[in-house]
Amino acid sequence: MTESDPDGMITVVRSEKAIQAMDFWLRNPDYLADEILTMVDDGRLGAEYIEHARNLLDTPEPDLRWYPMPRWLYGAYEPLDDAFAFLELYGLAKVGRVGTPGNKPQRSQFFLTAKGAAGVAEMGSDPLLGWYVSHAELVEAVVDGDNGKVLKERQYAQRTYAETELGSTIAPITSRVRARLDQHTEQATEQEAP
Repeated sequence: MTESDPDGMITVVRSEKAIQAMDFWLRNPDYLADEILTMVDDGRLGAEYIEHARNLLDTPEPDLRWYPMPRWLYGAYEPLDDAFAFLELYGLAKVGRVGTPGNKPQRSQFFLTAKGAAGVAEMGSDPLLGWYVSHAELVEAVVDGDNGKVLKERQYAQRTYAETELGSTIAPITSRVRARLDQHTEQATEQEAP
């Protein structure tokens, strides 16, 4: 946060590309699980995250709320105006723009208000909605500080994602991720064997 940011904001994401990438992982638990496995294999996440990846595929809540996104020129994208209009209406979030039309490119910034942060904390303790906060925490772990460009590059490394025709829905990769999870289980069993 900087002094020029609006008062009462808790945190900000200064890139729509990053928000779109995070939204894709949030709405596609199979892709999120696959990214977790990749990061475990690379040593960027601990082995305890394998269970989180498995839960993403085995617990019913994320699957029931799987919400596909279409692929456009810069990857998975959907307009955020309606969603943020709703959040702004209730004082939970705010969108700001920086830049000068015609001189400097304008860029959107997405702020979380104090009321929004309180809402997230309340949602996290709700037995029906808590999964959403846990899922968002996994997305945060996967983002690992990377900017929007890098996040999109990581998503484009998925062949199914990259080969989706423009304007078409990005297909699930659940069966491939389950196979990777099974491989991890077999390797762990072999390592535990005497």
